[in-house]
Amino acid sequence: MKNLDLNLLPQLQVLLELKNVSRAAERLQLSQPATSAAMARLRRHFDDELLVRNGRTYELTPFAHSLVPLVDEAMLHVQRATRVRSGFDAASSEREFIIAASDYAAALMVGPLRRILLEEAPNVSVDFVPTAGSGIQGQMADYSKIDLLVGPTGYHMQGATKQLFRDSFVAVADAGNPLLQHPRLTLADLATVPHAVGYFGEGISTPADKLFDAGGVQRRVAAVVAGFLSLPLLVEGTDLVALVPRMLAARAQRGGDIVVLEFAEGSEASLVEAMYWHPSQTEDPASVWLRSVVQRACLRLHELFPVMAHPVTIDAADTK
Repeated sequence: MKNLDLNLLPQLQVLLELKNVSRAAERLQLSQPATSAAMARLRRHFDDELLVRNGRTYELTPFAHSLVPLVDEAMLHVQRATRVRSGFDAASSEREFIIAASDYAAALMVGPLRRILLEEAPNVSVDFVPTAGSGIQGQMADYSKIDLLVGPTGYHMQGATKQLFRDSFVAVADAGNPLLQHPRLTLADLATVPHAVGYFGEGISTPADKLFDAGGVQRRVAAVVAGFLSLPLLVEGTDLVALVPRMLAARAQRGGDIVVLEFAEGSEASLVEAMYWHPSQTEDPASVWLRSVVQRACLRLHELFPVMAHPVTIDAADTK
């Protein structure tokens, strides 16, 4: 450690990420000469070029590629170690927490979470950032930028975890949709109308997707949007149908002219949301408090979002 100025570690991380000295200087809020000098010192220390030109861009050397996970892990522990305090007083704290969550989870949690903060920690703020558009697993490995992640179970998430709440999928349609004239619907009936669906990344299948796949039914996808939140807005006033989590449908039904269609008992598609955090945060008093607040906020969700379902039900077991 005596042979390397540890202040170079964050500069090394950014250089490896951006592969560009100018952009790294901007991210680090340093001058380009200072960043170039840091790059030169790092090259001398590792006896490797780290970045090599390939046409008009730069690429990492094989050695630099091997450094990326080691540097990221080292920076994560440095950041966690400097944030830890012997205690945490929520009432007087002015800390800003960052939670990564889908649009659906954030929309449900913000209200009850804010009420708890106003009572217990009026100067604490919680910012929600979206999960990565390229896929939920990709976001999970980077705990250096977030304090907590809220996401679905069953997708091989990393980190310590605790379940928060369970939801199930329902279908939503405009109140004037002709489909609602049927007293009973099947998945095959739903396949006759155009659908709006949510996208969560390449290769990511939602429980709603899996429900149709299990029934051997292919939907007519007419619109694709990121996440679930805007789907009820898309179906209102159109012939579209969308499958969304029940509590989101209940929220949308309050202010929109849409109808919620329940699946028959025994054929529901369930969704379980959990919170995930880096194991190094498990005993940190601030992290313990944040997880407690999130858990208490989620306990109120089913009271806040009861669903008023349409008499029409969907039997997923019968696809004829």
